[in-house]
Amino acid sequence: MLSKFNKLQIIRVVYWLFLTYMVAAFIWWYISLVKQSDQIAEVQFNSLQTNDPALTAKVKSIQNFQLRKNKQYIGEGLTFLFLFLVGAIYVYRSLVKQLRYSNQQQNFMMAVTHELKTPIAITQLNLETLLKRNLEESQQKSILQVSLQETKRLDYLCNNILLASQIDMGNYKANIQVVDCTAIIHSLVTQLKSSMPHRKINTSIDNDIFIKGEPVLIQLLVNNLLDNAIKYSASDTDIDVCLQQQEHKVVLMIKDQGVGVPLEESHKIFEKFYRVGSEFSRSTKGTGLGLYLCKRIADLHNAQLSVAANSPVGSIFTFTYYVS
Repeated sequence: MLSKFNKLQIIRVVYWLFLTYMVAAFIWWYISLVKQSDQIAEVQFNSLQTNDPALTAKVKSIQNFQLRKNKQYIGEGLTFLFLFLVGAIYVYRSLVKQLRYSNQQQNFMMAVTHELKTPIAITQLNLETLLKRNLEESQQKSILQVSLQETKRLDYLCNNILLASQIDMGNYKANIQVVDCTAIIHSLVTQLKSSMPHRKINTSIDNDIFIKGEPVLIQLLVNNLLDNAIKYSASDTDIDVCLQQQEHKVVLMIKDQGVGVPLEESHKIFEKFYRVGSEFSRSTKGTGLGLYLCKRIADLHNAQLSVAANSPVGSIFTFTYYVS
C-alpha cells in the first residue's frame, strides 16, 4: 500500500513539473515573438528616409503593425494558455481520480476476498466437526445455527455485489409495489436482536406506514444502515431506530454513538468503494458498497439519504421518502 501511495506522490510531482515547464515555455515564446516584432519594427524604422513626404504615415503604419502584432500575441497566448491549463487540470483530476479509484477497487477486492473466505472457512470447519465427531443434539444445533448465520452473511454480501453491478449497468428493474415499512423494520430489528442479544437497540416505529417501492431494496437499505451502525460503534453503545410519518413524507432515522463521519468526508461516503479514513491505515472490515447501495436505492425511490452528526458522538442517517 505504501508503494502505491509513493507512486501517486511521484506522479503528482512529475505532472506539476511538466506543467510548470510548459507554462514557462509559453511565456518564453511570447517574449521571443514580442522581441521579434520589435526587431522587425526597428528594421522598418531604419529603412525610412527622413526626407520622405509620407514619413509620418509610414511611421504610424509601422507602429500600428507593431501594436496589432503585440495584441495578437497577447490574445492568442492567453487563449492557448487558458485552454492548456483547463485541459491540464482536467487531465490531472481525472488521473488522480482514476488512481484513487483503482486503489479503492483493489482494497475492495481484498476486503471481499476476506469477507468471502471467513464465512466459507467457518462453515467448512463446522461441517467437518459434525462429520468427525459425535456431538450431542444441542451442540449440533448450535453449530448448524452458526453455519446458517454465516451462510446468510455470505448471501448478503453476494446480493450487495450483484445489485451494485446491476444498478451500475442499468440492468436492474425495480418491482414497485406498496411496501409495509413498519413490518420490514420490525422484522429486521427483531432478527438483529436475536443474533446480537448484547446490543441495545431502541425503537420508535409508527404503525401502518406504507410507501411505494420494492420490498427487497427497502429491506437491503435498512439492513445496510443497521449493519453500518453496528460496525462503526462500540458494542456497549445504543442504536436508535426511528420511523415516523410526517406531513407528506416518511422519515427513517438510524442513530449510533460510534466514530461518526468527519464533516469534510460526509459528501463522499455514498460514493462507490469509498470508506471513511485512509485507504492505507483503515482496519474496520467492509467493502465500501453498503452506503453506496443505500444512496442508489434512495435515488431509485425518489427519496433522499443524508448523514448528520449525532450528539454527543456518532452519526444519524436519515432516509426521507416524499409521499406523492
